[in-house]
Amino acid sequence: MRIYISADMEGITGLVDSGDVQPGGQDYERGRQMMAEDVNAAIRGAVTAGATDITVNDAHGPMRNILPEALHPAARLIRGKPKQMGMLEGLAPEHDAAVLVGYHSRAGALGVLSHSFMGHEIEDIWLDGRPVGEIGLAHETAAAVGVPVAVLTGDDRACAEMADWDASVATVAVKRARDRFAAELRPAHEARTAIEEAVASALSELPPAPAPASASSTLAVRWQSASVASTLLGIPGVASTDSRTVQAQGALPGLYRLFGIWMRVAASLTNQPPYC
Repeated sequence: MRIYISADMEGITGLVDSGDVQPGGQDYERGRQMMAEDVNAAIRGAVTAGATDITVNDAHGPMRNILPEALHPAARLIRGKPKQMGMLEGLAPEHDAAVLVGYHSRAGALGVLSHSFMGHEIEDIWLDGRPVGEIGLAHETAAAVGVPVAVLTGDDRACAEMADWDASVATVAVKRARDRFAAELRPAHEARTAIEEAVASALSELPPAPAPASASSTLAVRWQSASVASTLLGIPGVASTDSRTVQAQGALPGLYRLFGIWMRVAASLTNQPPYC
C-alpha cells in the first residue's frame, strides 16, 4: 500500500501564532518539532495499516520545516521549493490514499491561522463558483489524480471545512479555535494518539479511488493587489472579472499547477508577511 502525506503547519498540535510557524519566529524551532511529531503519528498509523511505501511532502511556507533526521524512518521526505505541484508535490495515481496533516481553514474563516496559501495577499478563491481554500483545492486535485483523501488533521474549523467537501474523510481536531491566534489545545500525547489511530483505521479499509477528472473547471482568485491581477493577465488563458480578480479554465491537476505559477508571480510583486 502506497500512502502520500501532505504536511502543513498551521493546523499542527499546539501551534497558534505566526511565531510558531515562521522561520525566525520566537517558537519556530519548537513548532517544527511539533510538526514532525504529528507527521510521525500519521506515519505510524499508516505502517500499522500495512503501508509499505510512504511519501511525506513538507508543504508549509519554505517547505524546509521538517528536519529529515526527525522524520520516522518508514517515510521518504520531499523538501524544499520550488515545486510544480506545491503542497501536493509527489502525489501520483499510484498512491492508494492521501493524508493531510496540519491543515487549516480558508481565508475569511475564524480558524487558527486561517488563510489561503499567501496570507492576506489572497482574499478569496473560488472553484467552479464555490469558495475554496487549501483543503478543498487539495481534495479536488487529489481526486482528479485518482487518489482519495482518507484523513485530515487540524483545528476544529479545518475539520468542519473538510466535512463540507467530503464527509467520508476522517478528521482529527488537535485544537479548538478560540480566535485566529488562540485555541484550546488538546494534550499533545492525546492528539498524536488520535492521529495515529485515525490513520490506521481509515487506511485499513481504503476508500474507493475517485475516477480521474477530465472535465474543465474554473478557478478564480481575488487578490489584495490590483497590480498582481493586472500582471497575471499576461499569462495566456487568464481573464479578469474585476480589477483584482482573475480566473482561468482547465482540468485539474493542471489548473492547480497554473495556480502555483500565479502565486510565484504574486510573490515577486509583493513583500508582505502573512497573518498581519
